[in-house]
Amino acid sequence: MLRTWRRVTDRRRHAHGRYGWLFQPYTGDELVALGCQTTGANARTAELVAIAAVRLRGERVLTSESLDLRLQRPASLDGGSICLHGLRGIDLDDGQGIDEALAQLLEFVGNRPLVGWRLDFELVLLNRYLRPRFGFDLPNAGIDVAQVYQRRQRYHHPQLDTPPRFGQVAERLGVPLMGRHSALGVAVTTALMHLQLSREGQPSRQLP
Repeated sequence: MLRTWRRVTDRRRHAHGRYGWLFQPYTGDELVALGCQTTGANARTAELVAIAAVRLRGERVLTSESLDLRLQRPASLDGGSICLHGLRGIDLDDGQGIDEALAQLLEFVGNRPLVGWRLDFELVLLNRYLRPRFGFDLPNAGIDVAQVYQRRQRYHHPQLDTPPRFGQVAERLGVPLMGRHSALGVAVTTALMHLQLSREGQPSRQLP
């Protein structure tokens, strides 16, 4: 409910602004898979380290049409977070500022529907940065691959209620792990998992 109300309010406020087109219904045939690397597992406190996105068209993942951005070193980068994403401080020396990175992400994604693994986590994280800088949350429809897979498991194995794990699901679906410790690798692997689930006839319910 809150997400819908915010989207309506944001659309009204930005309808005639620079990003008004993001709030228009999408009529094309592409999706965009997201991948984020962060300093932690709490979307309300973690800081972004890298953002990636790749487009899907039909049955193809368009790796030649991708975005792969490393950001400036966040203050909370430490040994524990490096274990999560594998990026050291020296790897982020040439990282982009968050404002520039978010602007590039908005232009690349446009108003296409999003595909993500734990998409709610990524949206909460990205919107924390977007709203104070651009005045709105991402308005895009979305497909959460983890939720789609979990619905499939509950249908076939109702006695199981184990949260799906990224690497295990990729293996079970026969999808290669494309650079597990890179944002672009996560985005591409997520896109491939979405396509495989779609071939199996799993309904890809979009988030409102």
